[in-house]
Amino acid sequence: MRLHRIHLNPRCREARRDLADAYQMHATLCRAFFSPETPCPAGSLLWRLEPETDAEGRPRVLIQSRATPDWSRIPVSAWLAQAEPGIDLVQKLALDTIKPGQAFRFRLRANPCKTVQGKRHGIVHPDAQREWLVRKGEQHGFALPESDTPDYFDAMQRPECLAYRDVRVSHEQMLRGSQHSGHAIRVYSMLFEGRLAVTDAVQFRRALETGIGHGKVMGLGLLSVVPSPG
Repeated sequence: MRLHRIHLNPRCREARRDLADAYQMHATLCRAFFSPETPCPAGSLLWRLEPETDAEGRPRVLIQSRATPDWSRIPVSAWLAQAEPGIDLVQKLALDTIKPGQAFRFRLRANPCKTVQGKRHGIVHPDAQREWLVRKGEQHGFALPESDTPDYFDAMQRPECLAYRDVRVSHEQMLRGSQHSGHAIRVYSMLFEGRLAVTDAVQFRRALETGIGHGKVMGLGLLSVVPSPG
């Protein structure tokens, strides 16, 4: 499992198209990671358009996959401005040694939603969005302790410590895309950033590998983490 960081050329028409159409962005990235005769397997590629740009104003994209990219497969040479070497996340994060109580800083762009009569509706209130993330943490082996709690694992046992003070919710965005059939896609999204503590190492590793929530084709669900000193 490797993490790649690329920058796109905002002067390229095709790059601007993909930046405005998340579904087409996913399709373009799949061309680099999988050969034309190999359709992009579901769940094999997680990516996120970052809110920051580089010093030259070029948009930044993170991509996570077990496959190795070949950027020459993207037919427009001006689309890609820069590609950095991939990082081996298994080694970088020492995934095999993760234990309950371990703390990480995280970033996640996701689709906080609820299902009503078979239809998904975006959750728009910040407190409700944090509660959505708490529930996802229960499913995926992590929790959101209070920022100044010294003992993360102990905080999991004491609900009064879960004040979510170090979880920021920002960059509300309605992502749009268009399938090849012409069908339009709209997915509500938010950016979550803060600190988490591992409660179940197996479930947490699976969340890192497969992502969280809906809309992964639209650039959602990639959970990025770095070790936190506490």
